[in-house]
Amino acid sequence: MNILDKYTTEPKIAYFTMEIGLKDDIPTYSGGLGILAGDTIKSTADLKLPVVAVTLMHRKGYFTQDFDASGYQISNPVQWDPATYMTLTTEKVTVRIEGRDVYVQAWIYFVESLRGGAVPVLYLDTDMPENIPEDRELTNHLYGGDTSYRIKQEIILGIGGVRMLRELGFTVKKYHMNEGHASFLTLELLHEFKKDIESVWDESLIWDFEKVKDICVFTTHTPVEAGHDRFTYELYSKVMGDYFPERVLKALAGDDILNMTMLALNLSNFVNGVAKKHGEVSQSMFPGYRINAITNGIHSYTWTCEHFKKLYDKYLPGWANEPEIFVRVETIPDDEIWNAHMAAKKDLIDYVNRTCNAGMDTDTLTLGFARRFATYKRANLLFSDIERLIKIAQGKVQFIFAGKAHPRDDAGKLLIQSIFNYARDLKDKIKICFVKNYKMDLGLLLTSGVDVWLNNPLRPLEASGTSGMKATHNGVPNFSVLDGWWIEGHIEGYTGWSIGPAPTELEPDEKMNDIDAADLYDKLENVLIPTYYGPRKNWIFVMKGTIGKNAYYFNTHRMMRRYVTEAYIR
Repeated sequence: MNILDKYTTEPKIAYFTMEIGLKDDIPTYSGGLGILAGDTIKSTADLKLPVVAVTLMHRKGYFTQDFDASGYQISNPVQWDPATYMTLTTEKVTVRIEGRDVYVQAWIYFVESLRGGAVPVLYLDTDMPENIPEDRELTNHLYGGDTSYRIKQEIILGIGGVRMLRELGFTVKKYHMNEGHASFLTLELLHEFKKDIESVWDESLIWDFEKVKDICVFTTHTPVEAGHDRFTYELYSKVMGDYFPERVLKALAGDDILNMTMLALNLSNFVNGVAKKHGEVSQSMFPGYRINAITNGIHSYTWTCEHFKKLYDKYLPGWANEPEIFVRVETIPDDEIWNAHMAAKKDLIDYVNRTCNAGMDTDTLTLGFARRFATYKRANLLFSDIERLIKIAQGKVQFIFAGKAHPRDDAGKLLIQSIFNYARDLKDKIKICFVKNYKMDLGLLLTSGVDVWLNNPLRPLEASGTSGMKATHNGVPNFSVLDGWWIEGHIEGYTGWSIGPAPTELEPDEKMNDIDAADLYDKLENVLIPTYYGPRKNWIFVMKGTIGKNAYYFNTHRMMRRYVTEAYIR
């Protein structure tokens, strides 16, 4: 019996994504997009939804982070063996790249729920003896190489993914493209549903666009123009040859350049952004298309630390599969909330003291900042006015940073280096540390162990953000710019605190950094510090608010129920 036989008996939703973060031992993700994909799949397993996921086998992972003496990031390759965790199928498919057949195989990993559900994940892999050495490398690196490497990966994911699903016997009723990386799957579907016409004066009439649109769903994740993949038609012709007529493709993906987002927009009946504000921003970027909004979430069970799991099991049984039960958080005694938090905080402080020699303690108000180090996320906003920061924070606040910059993002690397410099220069005044190699296990340690989660991106460039949602599940309030999900989750003084003006009041300009930094300092000095060191019940009031008003809603169980009712059942 084939290991997939029982999974191919009913029609599936095929979820395509370039990266998936399921656990640290399977390092096929770089950050938020991959973690979201992993959380999505875990919730589909919990909810027993008929889903199969398709991604690439990044044998060399993203990278392991280290630093030189100056704090400059060093990117070390990751080596891991998929055979330790997955099963290799015997089925193979081919895709045409630069006029030659490239063979693709699939590794199968099953995401299994404690509730009995399971979702197969197909990891497409070209590292096979049938391929020339150059092609064997095509699925190795996540976000590596040049545009030629990227378009080849997207051919394998989109076209190869559809072919592999067919070869393995899956019947697919909807194809969900998680970002534009998989948009070539629409062209493969057009080939599959070509109209039965022998001759026609206009070649575009043979393609059943409406049939393909009816079975495709597209989620866009970035409001940044650079985040939408584009390829020249010269490159398309060189790599893909006559796979799909260029004249018709230009009508779908743009006259001047092949825009993968436009391709997905034109061949999907349901399109969504990942927060209400992001939906609006995406609508303005792509006028003429209907962009819906389904706000992201996180997998509650994965991102709740053991101390709070035990607490929720005691007072809120069933919370993991029904996160809406979090609204009953008031039934948990204040002292037990605090004790669970302090146990999580001790775990974190012990770790950073052991690994960074940080000299931190559990009594001091601790703020955490951890995410991808892109410049728009403004990791150094906190240091805009050093003298004021020292005056406010000395002896009262300590800061923990973590995150990776893309290996080719020199500006991001310099940003990390600047944090190291601040930590060194201010060590006698403020405790600051940077914890290396940010990944899932460390992410849970951070989001559960700090007292406040800090997030200050340049608005409106935060599509959603999910790290703050993880903090809410552990009773950690957010202190964040009103962008992405926080616009929806923020209730001042109840679920956390805002930084800067309302999202409708100001667009990015040269004044934004000064305005946001001033508000950050004012609230840190006059609200957060007095509240933390004041009567404990006032701080626990906000902790319960973030659990009962944020964690109950910002989870992938709620998110997937909305995808089912709004995107899949159409």
